[in-house]
Amino acid sequence: MTVNQLPRSRPEEQGISSHGIAGFLEAVHEKGIELHSFMLVRNGYVVSEGWWAPYAAQFPHLLFSLSKSFTSTAIGMAVAEGRIALTDRVISYFPEELPEDISAHLANMQVRHLLMMGTGHAQDPTDKVRTNPNGNWAANFLAEPVEHEPGTHFVYNSAATYMLSAILSKVTGQSLLEYLQPRLLDPLGIEGATWESCPQGINVGGWGLSVRTEDIAKFGLLYLNKGIWNGKRLLSPEWVEEATSKQISNGDGGESDWTQGYGYQIWRCRHDSYRGDGAFGQFCIVMPEQDAVIAITGGTNELQDVVNLVWEHLLPAMKPDSLPIDEAVCRELDERIQQLSLSPVLQSTSSQREEVINNLTYSLDENRNQLNSVSFRFEPCEVSVSISGNSVEDVIRVGRGTWVENMTRSARIAACFNWLDPDTLELTLRFIEQPFSQITRCKFEGANLVLEQSVNVSWGPIESVPIHGKAAQFHS
Repeated sequence: MTVNQLPRSRPEEQGISSHGIAGFLEAVHEKGIELHSFMLVRNGYVVSEGWWAPYAAQFPHLLFSLSKSFTSTAIGMAVAEGRIALTDRVISYFPEELPEDISAHLANMQVRHLLMMGTGHAQDPTDKVRTNPNGNWAANFLAEPVEHEPGTHFVYNSAATYMLSAILSKVTGQSLLEYLQPRLLDPLGIEGATWESCPQGINVGGWGLSVRTEDIAKFGLLYLNKGIWNGKRLLSPEWVEEATSKQISNGDGGESDWTQGYGYQIWRCRHDSYRGDGAFGQFCIVMPEQDAVIAITGGTNELQDVVNLVWEHLLPAMKPDSLPIDEAVCRELDERIQQLSLSPVLQSTSSQREEVINNLTYSLDENRNQLNSVSFRFEPCEVSVSISGNSVEDVIRVGRGTWVENMTRSARIAACFNWLDPDTLELTLRFIEQPFSQITRCKFEGANLVLEQSVNVSWGPIESVPIHGKAAQFHS
């Protein structure tokens, strides 16, 4: 165990059935839910953890809106230091960004309203705030109409979280990440965290943080322990209680974990639990009654299904006392975890077509991805795919039925290929520090090529318009 790791223990020693954990993993598989990692902590010990290959423990993962809970934590620390008050008026921090006409509702908006997603907006203004070409997100936020009295109307609002980050930068002269480094990240042993910034260099707050799965678990454990880490208080117990309690209604309860109430950038859950979460399956679920934390990363749109499986399998597996150890069941769970993988189902790892298309360059028709050409160079264990566009060329090494890791100009990628039939090459690219993956099917017919691309999750279409190409030097 490294210095920064949480202690490990067997599930039964902490009162959790290995059979229950195996049931959770089996249910994830049966439902076809794409998870990238999970970590289960009980009584301060990691009792089970796993990564679906090619994802791995050492890689950070983009958290999307789970970032919001870290932003809220920074505000809690600034409140304890007397730098910010929850009753401060938002407009008081932005004298140079204010609109000409300040409505009464905007004037009444406080820091706490940003935290609780109760700004008074009738609709989420985030897209307008971030896409305005002026690049001044704070001014864009303040220019949006505020239709309701702040504190009375819940609207999920990532731009509100951005405003918290901007306020923190105003009062500290530091970025959100710089401020959290000595106060949260260093004490918890979170290394290498990164955070996306707006055009003005302010960490976006509402999304964009990348950390590892164990870092998510540590963060949840800090809240579970009411702000204490290794005997040192990092957060006040009052803040933890307030942030994790229902501050505003976001629905009528029922069976949805998105209608149980909202705290300070933290969702209330069923079973008297709470969580931070992010798009496509990023979770930090804290279960105080069970003294447990569950960290999950993924690439799925089925967020409620993931939480349901936690309640159906992991919650009932947690008992108050240690359990007898069944070595056979424990061994079965260990083997299942070792075999976790998102590898594609292989049809064939070779085709006679390789000899025909090897080293050919296909010129591509005009396309929205602005790709100009693609070529393939086959070797015994992999194929190198060269893709050019916008005067830039990327070469991606793609494993023959196995993952090969690449570091491109913009992302870390694991890639593998197989032949669906003698003329259809399937390339699978996984962006292993993000929720996204891409499948490209290359269909060859004579000198012609058709590229059909799809992604696992997206805010837009899953499938792209096919791209057509042709090889000028083709010889059958």
